[in-house]
Amino acid sequence: MGKAQKYVLLGDATYPLQDWILKPYQEDENLTQRQLQFNYRLKRAHSVIENAFLRLKARWQILLKCDDCSLELLPTLVLACCILHNICEAHDNPFNEEWLEGTEPTELPKPCQPAPAAMEDSRAEQVRELMCQYFESCGEG
Repeated sequence: MGKAQKYVLLGDATYPLQDWILKPYQEDENLTQRQLQFNYRLKRAHSVIENAFLRLKARWQILLKCDDCSLELLPTLVLACCILHNICEAHDNPFNEEWLEGTEPTELPKPCQPAPAAMEDSRAEQVRELMCQYFESCGEG
């Protein structure tokens, strides 16, 4: 894209647009094809992330019962599960689909109202526009 980019988090419409939080364009009839494609790609990426967390929780069901451990241990426990999960995935360790039965996708609490426009970062629109250009150059998918 011609510009070095740092990592970004994916957010939904309720989060403020920041140069480190990408969120979709507000859905309305004025969106361009490029903006619609951006929203579509963001939604697809979000579903991949949700699936990864679902597999993580299914494989390491201790994460579903973290209220049993001390707060001091919790970050280490989560990190260990993530590392072990990534090792299992990288080495094609079999994933038992039955593990999913106990792990329903859960909606995490998030803001109900969109963030005020004053919280948005004007530089963030440049980042989103660069991502739009990138997605457009990649073609469909």
